[in-house]
Amino acid sequence: MDLGISGKTALVCASTSGLGRAVATALAHEGADVIVSGRRSELARDIAARLPSAVGIGADLLDPLGPERLVEAATAAFGPIDILILNGPGPRPAPVTAIEPHELRDAVDTLVTPHHRLSALTVPTMRQRGWGRVLAIGSSAVVTPIGDLSLSGIGRTALAAYLKMLATEAAPDGVTVNMLLPGRIATDRVARLDTARAAEHGWDVAAERAASVAGIPAGRYGTPEEFARVAAFLCSGNASYVTGTAVRCDGGQAPVL
Repeated sequence: MDLGISGKTALVCASTSGLGRAVATALAHEGADVIVSGRRSELARDIAARLPSAVGIGADLLDPLGPERLVEAATAAFGPIDILILNGPGPRPAPVTAIEPHELRDAVDTLVTPHHRLSALTVPTMRQRGWGRVLAIGSSAVVTPIGDLSLSGIGRTALAAYLKMLATEAAPDGVTVNMLLPGRIATDRVARLDTARAAEHGWDVAAERAASVAGIPAGRYGTPEEFARVAAFLCSGNASYVTGTAVRCDGGQAPVL
């Protein structure tokens, strides 16, 4: 299937590892000009050098001027942004009864504020050109609580509400705005969570992983490549009527429609 994104400029935030890197790779192999970004600038450049058409740019999105600097550098490299992938590290694991007031503010500052700024810097030009894609890498915690990921759920649910309103405003101009919700995808972050939960339960990591898999109808963890292929479709010309929604990529794990 031709996704219709060859020659489009794609800015992928936090794409030096995990799901962000997988999405950047998928978009590059579909013909997009990709900006790989992250706080580790040398790693971003190294990853970009392995892709068909990409540049690596160091960026700290928690710096007040980080989003502006990233968009400016990305635009200088490939021109106006057509595809914006919103992504970033999640807050520390904690049940909701164990979070501190300042951590609520930090969750918004980490998961909402920089993404709002990036959207404000790129969506107006997408609307002017009559085509654009905004896709946020979220969490299943947006649709169903995950006990020890309360901060992630709070921050990403706030982002989902923001994106829904943005989608409504941008849709008449050919710009789609969506969120893609991973379940248990085999990334380094999930491996760290499994290790922490195993230690908490007093058993080995293999037992923790088996317990997680038991709750997934597909019977396994997903791969970053599977997730990235769904992301690439949502960024494509073929997904022009999909907007304002959260799509789950979780093997059927979330107990909701």
